[in-house]
Amino acid sequence: MKKINVLVTAASRRVPLVRAFTEAVGKFGNGRVITTDINPLSPALYFGHKHHIVPLTTDRHYIPIIESICDVEDIGLVIPTIDDELPIFGKARSRFEHVGVRVAISSEQTGLICNDKYETFLFCRRNGISAPETILAKDIEGRNFQYPVVVKPRFGRGSVNVFNVQSDEQLRLFTNYVPDALVQDYAYGTEFTVDVLSNFKGNVISVVPRERLVIRAGVSDKGVTRRKLEVMDFAADVAERLQIVGASNIQCKWDGREVTLIEVNPRFSGGIPLTLASGADFPSWLLQMTAGIDVRPQIGKFQDGLAMMSFEESIFAKESDLLRRDTDKPRMLSRMRMVSSYVN
Repeated sequence: MKKINVLVTAASRRVPLVRAFTEAVGKFGNGRVITTDINPLSPALYFGHKHHIVPLTTDRHYIPIIESICDVEDIGLVIPTIDDELPIFGKARSRFEHVGVRVAISSEQTGLICNDKYETFLFCRRNGISAPETILAKDIEGRNFQYPVVVKPRFGRGSVNVFNVQSDEQLRLFTNYVPDALVQDYAYGTEFTVDVLSNFKGNVISVVPRERLVIRAGVSDKGVTRRKLEVMDFAADVAERLQIVGASNIQCKWDGREVTLIEVNPRFSGGIPLTLASGADFPSWLLQMTAGIDVRPQIGKFQDGLAMMSFEESIFAKESDLLRRDTDKPRMLSRMRMVSSYVN
């Protein structure tokens, strides 16, 4: 297989993801992994082969800068990682493809639907997908609610400003406090995040459900893989209806009878290390698909009952080294030290 260089944008704390792509490119033609972020203190920057400091996603020069990095670094595959950039890259996808760069990203429309929890609910209603009843905060007057309900931002991530509400008083408090609030019926059952990989035509390649045991800052800190066919079939159906491309994570609950959608993120999840460790090698399959290799569906091919317990790794470096805008990994890592510290 030909060498493919990979660009991972908004690398931030996604060290396991960058490591996984670094391992994958090493297996297929000794490619390189380039990382970007706005903040030189983002640890994942330093686990690729080279990194670039870039402006905010909302900067009008963001996509042209990414295009220039792709040109200079001979990038073949781009992996966007944060919600803010999904519609932006979706809109620019054809620009990259025109110069031979694949972007593992869904369409702009899919990105906009998934970033907007109310639009996600409306999509579910139009397509017969089970989802909790969802109401905008401005429309709650005169309605009777059966508590608990969930108040959350219409546009949000990482479980920030998400509250379980138990009374009318709390409902008034939190709908006034949460920006662009919406109110959602509480969904009962076991909570899953399902990692899904789809090819560039939107066909599902792999589906790995992870039961969320402990959640920290919106990310599964402890979890276990579960081969639940009902959950797998549900997630695959949602991904194909949304025409998702590349990696996605579908959050849902299963009460033993019905699977209910909570939200969809058409990008790699924070808990992806468990899926990778279970044998679902999303990075290698994406590289093969980028090279034009037909990757057959790998549905159900992962280790069931594999548990994950996460901890922190810290990196130490001289502040002067972090001020370099473009840095090669060997020179940078020679000046850095890493330690691991367990999180309570």
